[in-house]
Amino acid sequence: MSHGPATGADGRSPTLPFGVRLRPMTMHADDRGVFTEVFRREWDTGIDPVQWNLVRSQAGVLRGVHVHPRHTDYLMIVAGMATIGLRDLRTGSPTAGIAATLTVDGERLVGLTIPPGVAHGFLFHEPALHVYAVSHYWDTDDELGCHWSDPGLGIEWPMAPAAVSPRDAAAGSLSEMVARLGPFQPIGRDVR
Repeated sequence: MSHGPATGADGRSPTLPFGVRLRPMTMHADDRGVFTEVFRREWDTGIDPVQWNLVRSQAGVLRGVHVHPRHTDYLMIVAGMATIGLRDLRTGSPTAGIAATLTVDGERLVGLTIPPGVAHGFLFHEPALHVYAVSHYWDTDDELGCHWSDPGLGIEWPMAPAAVSPRDAAAGSLSEMVARLGPFQPIGRDVR
């Protein structure tokens, strides 16, 4: 089942946190298969990648919810389908507090940029593969998390997860995560 490039739970385009970017990819198909450019430096993705990663997830897996004080993610579901939950935790953002979900799949590729301060989680409907780039190398201080079901997130997941990592299952509350994020808030700076 395909929902289009990226849709909310109701099948329409959701209102996204400020700085979250969706870039539909041009897929060139012929009888051999499909070729798609997934990144060009001159595209307005909001990221200059230092590292690319590949993640394979089983059906029902939920990854997150995480937030990064410093780094930007640029990602794409290349096979399978996922619901991505987002919550803007930036106090200086014009969309502070907004929550959204979007459904993306490998049939209609979309590049998604998630800036620092936007919490995010991924719930995979079926076996899936996604690639993502980061603007900074991995650092434990840039990897905060809260429990995926915290009601304060306002994220409406379409189903309960079948599997969550021990780290994500033991994650604290949204308020604890926000307190840890506090020193990194972009007060007086551009929140993109």
